[in-house]
Amino acid sequence: MSKFKKLYRDFFGLNEISSAEAKELNTILPDLTQNMKDFKDAAKLEVNGSYNPSLDEAQLTNNITDYNGHVMYRLRDPQEAAAVAKDLQRWTTKKGFTIIKHERSRSGLTGYFYFRLGEDPGSESQKIQGYFSQMPELVKFAFQAPRSKKKPPARRMPPKRKI
Repeated sequence: MSKFKKLYRDFFGLNEISSAEAKELNTILPDLTQNMKDFKDAAKLEVNGSYNPSLDEAQLTNNITDYNGHVMYRLRDPQEAAAVAKDLQRWTTKKGFTIIKHERSRSGLTGYFYFRLGEDPGSESQKIQGYFSQMPELVKFAFQAPRSKKKPPARRMPPKRKI
């Protein structure tokens, strides 16, 4: 055995496999790679069962000029809502954004962030759009404020005059 081979084996703790083990591994390996491909394809299936390769990234339908601090997002899986929100909060505080408000819907599918605007909203919107669009958990996001849940005040009619 060469000096380097022994040194490598001692350092990493690796042992050579026999030819029988190598043949067995070669028979199993193609099955494993096919199973991994099937698993990746199954992970990309939509809820309704149809595969759409264009949904691998969130849709970039936002204009930079639309950004005014409000960001709404929609998730693929509501079970990931807490983890995604924590990840977004961690990233935004790391990049220097100040979160004024954060809300999630009851179902967990939609979320909302309201950030304090900085000196350059254009670069902020580019950073947000770049990060949000590469998250595989998001279906889409938009630079808009949520619709108000409050009902508009009822209009009072003036009293009728008696003639």
